[in-house]
Amino acid sequence: MNILIDIGHPAHVHYYRNLAKELSLKGHNIVWSVKYLPIAMQLLDYYGFSYHVLPKKSDSITGKFFKQLQYSYKILRICRKYDIDIAIGTSATIAHISKLSRVKSIIFDDDDDKVQPIATIFINPFADALLSPDVLKGKRKRKDVVYYSGYHELAYLHPRRFTPDPNVLKELGLSENEPFFLLRFNVFKAHHDIGAQGLSLDQKLQIVEILKPHGKVFVTTERNTEPELLEYKLKVSPEKAHSLIAYATLFLGDSQTMSSEAAVLGVPSLRCNSFAGRISYLEEEEKKYGLTYAFLPEDFNKMLIKVKELLNMPDLKKEWQERRHVMLSDKIDVTAFWVWFVENYPESKKIMKGTPEYQYRFR
Repeated sequence: MNILIDIGHPAHVHYYRNLAKELSLKGHNIVWSVKYLPIAMQLLDYYGFSYHVLPKKSDSITGKFFKQLQYSYKILRICRKYDIDIAIGTSATIAHISKLSRVKSIIFDDDDDKVQPIATIFINPFADALLSPDVLKGKRKRKDVVYYSGYHELAYLHPRRFTPDPNVLKELGLSENEPFFLLRFNVFKAHHDIGAQGLSLDQKLQIVEILKPHGKVFVTTERNTEPELLEYKLKVSPEKAHSLIAYATLFLGDSQTMSSEAAVLGVPSLRCNSFAGRISYLEEEEKKYGLTYAFLPEDFNKMLIKVKELLNMPDLKKEWQERRHVMLSDKIDVTAFWVWFVENYPESKKIMKGTPEYQYRFR
């Protein structure tokens, strides 16, 4: 088969890179498209994937609409040029072009409908198949969703797929058991971020001051780092970020994805933004497995109390690895399941709708 993978965020490269490699080994032809995102392109280069570059994303709603027309036109041309059979990703583009061509679209979506109303209306209904973590059962408007026991982050951070590289510590002058803290701050410019709020500069500085006596602090941001935080700016290439998270003492910030990445790696993560309590997969990681914590902006002081509590907790790493083990025992090898689903589509969709327990062959 000829398969298109469309990338709209750097994290998507991680979602699909193992899937792409395994499908390639099985003889399928993989074509990548990516919106102009330097970090995503850097990751694709690092993992050895060639790709087609689409125009840069727009921050405004009006701009997003006109960009979407461009994306759809360019993706349709790519699909015709490479005779694409299946397009996969999270974008409106691949869902829509499947209605304009013979291409079948598979959307991988782990966000709640209520959190992303635009995607709920303009993306998911148009996909030929919609795959979601089973924590979203009963929370989708679409009725034929294929649910599986896992998280997007387990597609690349499951222990079968990832082993942290200790060399990243040497780059930063750290020893393997030295405590340090990783902070991640977002800009909230995506379509589902309208009206969203994260941490203020003053709050970020408060966090840094609490952590500094306990170990080194590293800050990574979605765009430009504030001058007041430049001395803490992380200086490692993006493909090493997950190894760094795995060795961190704590992860803090206002990022959803990286909070979940830390959680599935068994690292305590705390995030503060207006999405707290609204993201089902993060709620499960918090309420069922005790791996992460979420706080609304007005509860920032409660976050600081929890940070201090964790800093004084004996055997913190051991405790969180035990919690991680409990979580992993409930989940499947997400990449193995995705490979089977894509390679055997559309029969795989029929199997999962009739016998959803089939997925547990991929534990």
